[in-house]
Amino acid sequence: MHLAALIDLGVPEHYLRDELARLSVAGEFELKLARGEKMGISGTHAKVYAEDQHDHRHHSTIVNMIKDAKFETAIEQRALDIFEAIAIAEGKIHNIPPQDVHFHEVGAIDSIVDIVAAAICIDYFDPEVILCNPIEVGSGFVDCAHGRFPVPAPATQELLANAPCTYGGVQGESTTPTGAAIMCASVDEYQPQGIFTPQKIGYGVGFKDFEIPNVLRVALGEYATVQSSDETVEHFKIEANIDDMTPEAYEPLMQVLFDAGAVDVYLTPIVMKKGRPAHCISALCESASVSAVSDALLNQSTTIGLRVIAFDKRVLAREMVKVETRYGAVEVKRVTQPDGRTRWKSEHDDVLRIARERGQDYPRVKAALDTDIANVLSDDD
Repeated sequence: MHLAALIDLGVPEHYLRDELARLSVAGEFELKLARGEKMGISGTHAKVYAEDQHDHRHHSTIVNMIKDAKFETAIEQRALDIFEAIAIAEGKIHNIPPQDVHFHEVGAIDSIVDIVAAAICIDYFDPEVILCNPIEVGSGFVDCAHGRFPVPAPATQELLANAPCTYGGVQGESTTPTGAAIMCASVDEYQPQGIFTPQKIGYGVGFKDFEIPNVLRVALGEYATVQSSDETVEHFKIEANIDDMTPEAYEPLMQVLFDAGAVDVYLTPIVMKKGRPAHCISALCESASVSAVSDALLNQSTTIGLRVIAFDKRVLAREMVKVETRYGAVEVKRVTQPDGRTRWKSEHDDVLRIARERGQDYPRVKAALDTDIANVLSDDD
């Protein structure tokens, strides 16, 4: 189904057949392709017919077969990586070194062709990143060379270690060791968090009938990664209520707190006991700066105590970019929202600097800069 989906996606049939002809067993199998349909979804059927479907081969034999074919380096390496993943899984299950593994099902000619063809087709598209949704493994039992096992087969489960899986979506085996090995050696990111824009879709149609359409869907498109918006560093708020300090003293105090490592400092007017007007000064910082910021607040203000409050912080993914404007380069902060849209803001310090240098008022300079920035960033998008 993986092979069929990639052909349906656009791998030329003649290219695939020419590449497979490099294998020393090329005369011992036949690849048949046809249109197929499951529950109203049409796509491509692919089936490999071999003279001996039960031929078993040692890992080293298959490695030599792939190397002797003289594929392009990327194809050879991907095919070797897939078989190595299977060897490692089987070796762990049977408590033997991977190099001593003797393949059963995946050592048969049809499985070799499936895996090598997967490497050929993936290389044809040369994707920068390969994404995958959670993998449905199925339910029930499956007959393997070593007996009858619950789904997923031992090798399949081992190959999918650390991959997100769902169970029981269909009755029967829906992910085989071959399919699991292809994903194990190829997928860069499961449950992708970025923005994927599909441009072309391919369907590989299976032969079994399940409760849902037995098709494998593959999409080719553009992927834009989005920086996680969840701040992983623990943050703290350090604050104190002050009612006996002159207003002029707050400005230098705030600068001292910034110098000590605070990422934000602000004042809040409050009314304390006996109706006394006061201010609550708050400084936000990361855990590494708690001691320095606390000391600065105690040393540089009249307070005799403070509060340290841990809190979770979520911030939008952001980047600083330089944009050329009519007044020269200006720093712009651009953020990405959870819905994938972006917004930006020109840096105040740059706007203020340009206004002073040119002897112009701040609002007029900012409006002109924002117009230039909007034109540049809209062209980039």
